[in-house]
Amino acid sequence: MKKRFAIAADAALMLAKSGAWVPDNHALVAPTLLRSQLLSHLYSAVRDGSLQKREAENRLDYLRGLQIRLLGDRVLQRYAWNIASKLDWADTYRAEYIAVTQLQADALVTLDPELAAAAQSFVVVASVKDLLATGA
Repeated sequence: MKKRFAIAADAALMLAKSGAWVPDNHALVAPTLLRSQLLSHLYSAVRDGSLQKREAENRLDYLRGLQIRLLGDRVLQRYAWNIASKLDWADTYRAEYIAVTQLQADALVTLDPELAAAAQSFVVVASVKDLLATGA
């Protein structure tokens, strides 16, 4: 049985930079907003000169190859709304990662300490190391 990880944009970008291999016994899920966040981050990095366009394209290809299942249905939206409300957040973006974890994953992988701390009261938070471990 596959272990399912919800992956936040920061963790996905770190994987793309390293080219790390995600074990076959792990599946990845994320809210649909992940696609726009990744594209926007890489575009901004190229625009400000911190990344070459070809490298950004390589990272996008890598991320597409991860076959992350993107979710954004009404149920996820309702969960995200309620989570953002409970946490008194100004928007629902980070709450969508917690919601997708609640609904579809065993753990959330993020590098954001604020998101990780908030998520711990709702879901299990895992590290990138956990995601890449073959025995997890």
